Amino acid sequence: MTPDLHEMSSPRAPVTFVPEVSIRAQVDAAFTAHRSALSALLPEAEIHHIGSTAVPGSITKGDLDIQVRVSATHFAHADVTLGNHYRRNVASTHTETFSSFKDDEADPPLGIQLTIANSPDDFFCTVRDYFIANADVNERYNNLKREFEGATMDDYRTAKSAFLEALIKRLQTNVA
Repeated sequence: MTPDLHEMSSPRAPVTFVPEVSIRAQVDAAFTAHRSALSALLPEAEIHHIGSTAVPGSITKGDLDIQVRVSATHFAHADVTLGNHYRRNVASTHTETFSSFKDDEADPPLGIQLTIANSPDDFFCTVRDYFIANADVNERYNNLKREFEGATMDDYRTAKSAFLEALIKRLQTNVA
């Protein structure tokens, strides 16, 4: 069973983490089921497991993150389709190449990131793969999470955003 993230979605709620290995089987099964459902809704999409639960050795809030990649010609349809089946994550940015959806009632809680393939917002798999290939960087990210254990979700998200934005910038300029 994953941590109870229903309260954690509140910006002032304390954040907690677990080793991804402790929930790996549950997350893998959930990803398989969600990938099947998403593929049925959007057969033209690529479906990828992203986020900390996709990176061995990570610590995680216990949620499942999925990236749905589509071509520019399929983005509007995919956005509407996902919006008809999942709640929009209004706390996240929405652009012409990116939309975010969630299901906090799923077990584990689910986040879906819709991107246009090869757009500036299409970095999720690159970041996941970089963490997998660079255990030292993943451990620095784990240490950041440990620093925010018990802190508010807002405070953690601010620090997380700064860390990931710097990493993405390095990756996009091939300096990582």
